[in-house]
Formats: sequence, C-alpha cells, structure tokens
Amino acid sequence: MTSFDQYQNPLVERYCSKEMSYVFSHDFKFRTWRKLWIELARAEQGLGLPISDAQIAELESFRDQINYEVAQARERETRHDVMSHVHAFGVQAPSAKGIIHLGATSAFVGDNTDLIQMREALRLIEKRIFDVIGALRRFAKQYRDVPTLGFTHFQPAQLTTVGKRACLWIQDLMLDLVDVRHRLDTLQFRGVKGTTGTQASFLELFDGDHDKVKTLDRRIASAFGFAENTYQTGQTYPRKVDASMCGVLSGVAQSASKFAHDLRLLAHLKEIEEPFEQHQIGSSAMPYKRNPMRTERMCALTRFVITSAQSPAFTAATQWFERTLDDSANKRLAIPECFMALDAVLLLYHNVASGLVVFPRMIERRIHAELPFMMSENILMEAVKRGGDRQELHEAIRTHAMAASYRVKVEGGDNDLLDRIAADSQFNLDRGSLTALMDPRRYMGRAPEQVDDYLSSEVDPHLEAVSLDEAPQLHV
Repeated sequence: MTSFDQYQNPLVERYCSKEMSYVFSHDFKFRTWRKLWIELARAEQGLGLPISDAQIAELESFRDQINYEVAQARERETRHDVMSHVHAFGVQAPSAKGIIHLGATSAFVGDNTDLIQMREALRLIEKRIFDVIGALRRFAKQYRDVPTLGFTHFQPAQLTTVGKRACLWIQDLMLDLVDVRHRLDTLQFRGVKGTTGTQASFLELFDGDHDKVKTLDRRIASAFGFAENTYQTGQTYPRKVDASMCGVLSGVAQSASKFAHDLRLLAHLKEIEEPFEQHQIGSSAMPYKRNPMRTERMCALTRFVITSAQSPAFTAATQWFERTLDDSANKRLAIPECFMALDAVLLLYHNVASGLVVFPRMIERRIHAELPFMMSENILMEAVKRGGDRQELHEAIRTHAMAASYRVKVEGGDNDLLDRIAADSQFNLDRGSLTALMDPRRYMGRAPEQVDDYLSSEVDPHLEAVSLDEAPQLHV
C-alpha cells in the first residue's frame, strides 16, 4: 500500500509548515506522553514514594525511542491507546514497568499533552502574526501618503491612502494578538486530577496527605512550564478551553479573510495585486489571466478555520457531567486542523504582504474619475467666497452632478462635471481655478499622520520586543 492509494490530508501535504505539522505528529504526542510519565515518577519519588533513580534513568533513556510496532500490536488487542503505550514503554524499561502511570488516568497524558500541543501551536501562530504585521508595517510606511479612493458599500467614498488602508489590516491582527497572548497567559494545565477530578487515587498513594497531592499537582505543572493548574476538572479539563482556543483561531482567520477579500477586489480594480511569478500561469484557457490564487486560497482556508472552530463549541456544550467520550474523535480532527489551516493562511498572508504590487497610475486614474464629485463641497465654499449664494450654488452643483453622472453611466463618457461648472457663470470659477482644487492630497484628511501615529505608538513597541526572524522554539 502506498500513499497514492489512500487519502492524504492536504493541510499536511500542501499547506501548513513542518513546524506546525510536527506539533500534532505522533512523535511529539507520544514523546510528551513519556515525558509526562517520567515527570510524574520523578515528582512522586520526591514526595516519598518508593521509586528509584535507576527506574527513572531507564525511563529517560527510552523517552524519545518510541517502539510504535509494540504499541500498535497491543492496541489491536486492548483497543486502548494509553494502556498500549504504557505496555510498550514497560517493554523497553522493564525495571520501571510497575511504576509507569502510577495513580494516573488516561486523561493525565491525553489532556495534558493536548494542552501542551495547543500552547506550542499557538506560540507558532503568534510568531506568524508578528511576521505578517512586520510586512504590512513596511508596506504601510512606504505608502503612507499615497492617495487612493476609499469605498463604503464598495461604492466610491472619500479618499484615504494606501498606507492607511494597510493599517486597518494591521489593526485587526493587533486585536488578534491581544487575544492570542491572553489565551497563552491564562492557559492552565490539567495536572494530576484522577478519574473524576477528585484526586482520590493520589490521595490514596500518599496515605491521605492532601498537601503532598497538591504539591504533586504543582510540580507537574511547573515541569512543563505552566504557571498554574486548572483548579476544577472532571475527568478532563473543561472543553470550553478548546472552544475558546479555536475561537481565537477563528478571530485570526476572520482578519486574514478580510485582507484577502480586500486584495481580490483591489486586483479586480487593477490597483494592487499579490505577487505574480514570471512563469506563473493564471489560466489554462486564458493566457492573459493573473488570478489572485494566493488570496483565493487564503479565503478557502480561513473559511475552513471559521467553520471548523464551531465544532469544539458544540462539544463543550454537550459534555455530560464529568465527561463523555464523544469529544475524543472530534478533538483529533477539529483542533489540529484548525491550527494547521491557520498556519497555512498566515504563511500565505506573509508571502502576499511581503510582495504586494501597487499600480499608482491605475489608482490615480480612478481617483481622477471620481474626484470631481468629491470636490463639490470645496467648489461650493470657493464659489461662496467669490460672492455666490450657497443655496443656489448647491442646487446648481446637484444638477450638474446628476448630468455628469448620466454622461458617465449611460452614455459611457468621461466625467465632465468640472467643465460644466466652469461654464456656469454663477460659480465665477474658471477651469484653472477648478484644477487647483483637484490635488488629491487636499481630500485625504489626516491619513498619512494617522499611519505615522499608529505605527509608532501601537505597532512598533510590539515589534521591537520580538525578534521576527527567530525560529519558533518548541518547548517539549
């Protein structure tokens, strides 16, 4: 049997990074299980249980050497993955066989590993967001004062700048960054809680010593870099943690989708495009096509993240009492795939943001086609200064604007509003005076200054605190 005759997950094959795929790999998972068993034994030894240094050393020597064949063969018999790996570990470390998983339930390795995986995956997402913000910041800085037509309802509105629009994209990601950091800062470990969260098995091991049980819990959390444990669990940590985690991922996906849709619209307007390689083919039938395939893929994958993030919410909403097993199969799919899909999205986002192609003349052309309408208030004020009656002039501009709009939309002609006004004696404005009012920079407000203020006060302090080129460090 080869990889060609079975379904392969495209998130792994085509889209996400090796780093993210590794976080949810068998090696990461089962090595973490073994480290959890080792740290449990070490902590139990430190609190007085009869576990020898030699037993712990033997476990350590096989921590990263997973005998998968033994575990898989055992699981075919027992139908229980955790006990199969306990058995496989014991085969390699026979002197420690009797103390592996001592006092623990399956959720000890399963849930704690899930939390470690989500933490490491979210750290990687955090780095990806920083990378994208850095690329967008450079773009916003470069185009801070380049006027462009703003749109509301995708209808022409007042002018903004290319850099100001990029700051809207950055701001979405900055809001996401707050959520990501909050989730990382407040993520709690499950620790050692026993079958229904009462720690009864550990209380029995330590002859009713509550302080030792609490100390054990804290030591395990500390060994894996968690500041604190979840105080209350059933058999599992609360599944609301998964729902909240995926909610954060959905939020990042929403921001990326907004950018991708904006860029697809800008590509249609021929104003800004994603990178297009020299030998890239846009269409098999239409050689001239420059399809925005990267941002289209972003939209596809963000849609997947946003919809998949709902699944853990339903799981959290339907857990019974201390737990039911209908969460397990769901978690195996929804959580890794949300992370991997978002990882792919942010890699695309960074690629696109780092190579955006701007067409200034197309931007200017659209501005000049619409600017006469936007100048109406300035024209009105200038004409009033020259002795005109505001109410009469307002009606005259309205009439001329409707006629110019008819010429553009119905007759397919150019916008001749300024010519009509120049020919109307009641405005007392010649074509030269009107042309002087046509500088787009008069109509973009504080957009360039807003870019400077936002980048310097809100963005730069965060970027300066992080090395964007630093490789993600996995902590297990």
